[in-house]
Amino acid sequence: MKRNQNGMTLLSFVMVLAVVGFAAYITMRLFPMYQEFYAVKSSLKGLANEQGVADMDPARIQELFFRRLNINYSDNVKPSQVKIERMEGGWNVKVSYEVRRPLVGNLDVVGNFNAEQAMTRRGAD
Repeated sequence: MKRNQNGMTLLSFVMVLAVVGFAAYITMRLFPMYQEFYAVKSSLKGLANEQGVADMDPARIQELFFRRLNINYSDNVKPSQVKIERMEGGWNVKVSYEVRRPLVGNLDVVGNFNAEQAMTRRGAD
């Protein structure tokens, strides 16, 4: 009685390993960009919960925001990318920035990130 063997060949195993490795490489390149965006959003939300933020001047709000970002080792957001606008009952803070990371050779990954948070007397919504 003849039995057929089932399973992966060495070549198919190497191909699967290459695909999984490339996916892991892409993930390692993209994760820091999204981790920084999470730091921006959590800094904005934490700042919105700070006592008296609605009555602060924009320079003070921006200073406190960048202090929180420095704690999270975030270095892609620049002061020119932060817009603070007056709204009823406080301020509206918008952060728009772009991150460019090299991927392979001359290919780059570009991420455009936008976050917005109201700084009112009620706190973060």
